[in-house]
Amino acid sequence: MSNAGELTNGHAIPAKFDATGPASTTTELDFALTAPSAIETRMEEGFTQQQPQSEEIEPVTAAPLSKKGQKKLARAARYQEAKLERRAKEKERKKEKKRLAREETKRKREAGEPVGEDEQPSRKKARTTVAEPFGARVVVDLGFDDKMTDKEIVSLTAQLAYTYSANRKASQPFSSLLFTSCNGRTRERLERQSNAAYQRWINTEWWDGGYEELWGDATSASASTSKQKCEKEKVVYLTADADEELSELKEDEVYIIGGICDHNRYKNLCQDKARKQNIRSARLPIGKYLAEMTTRKVLTVNQVLEILLEWVATKDWREALYSVVPKRKFQSNEVENREVVYEDVEEFAADEKDLDGPDDRTSDS
Repeated sequence: MSNAGELTNGHAIPAKFDATGPASTTTELDFALTAPSAIETRMEEGFTQQQPQSEEIEPVTAAPLSKKGQKKLARAARYQEAKLERRAKEKERKKEKKRLAREETKRKREAGEPVGEDEQPSRKKARTTVAEPFGARVVVDLGFDDKMTDKEIVSLTAQLAYTYSANRKASQPFSSLLFTSCNGRTRERLERQSNAAYQRWINTEWWDGGYEELWGDATSASASTSKQKCEKEKVVYLTADADEELSELKEDEVYIIGGICDHNRYKNLCQDKARKQNIRSARLPIGKYLAEMTTRKVLTVNQVLEILLEWVATKDWREALYSVVPKRKFQSNEVENREVVYEDVEEFAADEKDLDGPDDRTSDS
């Protein structure tokens, strides 16, 4: 017999119950203490019901190619194989060509014959041998922005790019190119071209002010003491309307080209400007050496510079003029002449790939 308060199955038995009492009483107590509660049972059943049913994932199989797709895939494979074969054959041809060239060079040297490289240097080597720059200075006067249409501005900026290119590629270029009065629509157009590529042109200067700053009596705010000056007597404005004919270029002089495309609307424009500023003016000797030229002797900005560059290289006006002046200029039909000029500008614009299709190009020379 156990005392009241004795533990049974780990639990205290109340005093009124006796361990030796009826079996039914002890069994019911033990069952109540050891069996799981109804709440726990219901929680377990609910948890079991919430478990998601696992689904079987079916493997994804690619759809079979159609006959058209199979043919396309086969063609691509054949093309790739043929491409590799073509590359291999091309390499073999180049190797064979180099081998034959070496044998021919060896044969010529053994026979004492001149080798092709000795007779004429390659174009790449020829461009690297540039003579000392010609000391004269060339100025392009852009002070006619208000006298041109938008299309003429486009044409003028194309001429400027061509002018720079001609001087850069010349065997004996001018020491520098100066562009004055660069403002307004001309400047805006240049800024839009190739991310302002003109700012990266070597041996060029761009002034907001006019060329009057060359001799130091300008009053504009852009005048600077750091700019290279010259004597006013050394400045020559090139214009087709001048009375004096240019006989030669001198390294200590400055030559101004009128940067305008006006379709011949303005007569004596550059000549009047030079007379007003009391500077010397002169024309290229076109009438003397190209007497058969019946059209008006007006050239583009880049053509004027190219003629000057040719004279520097040859010291011969006739050769310089004939090598640059377009053959169409010798025709009497001026309308046909202008149409061809327009085509030439389009070709130049197409080569630059960044210029719009400009119109006719004209500039006093």
